[in-house]
Amino acid sequence: MSEDHAHPITFADKMDYSEHDRTYERFLLLVKFGSIWVAAIVVGMAVGLVSSAGFLAGIFAFLLFGAVISYFMK
Repeated sequence: MSEDHAHPITFADKMDYSEHDRTYERFLLLVKFGSIWVAAIVVGMAVGLVSSAGFLAGIFAFLLFGAVISYFMK
C-alpha cells in the first residue's frame, strides 16, 4: 500500500499554444457572426411582424442588416 509520492504523476502532454490560439480565434469569429445574425433575425422579425411593412420587407431587412453589419465587423 505504500507508494512513492515524491514525484507527482502527470499524464498531460505539453500544451500546443498555436492550436489553442487558432481554436480561440475561430470561437471568437463564431460568436461574433452568430451574434450579428441573431440580431439580424430580431430586426427582421420586428420589421416583418410588428410593423405594417409585411413579410418580404422583414426578410429584406434581415438580409440587409446582417450583410451590412457583417461587412463592417470584419
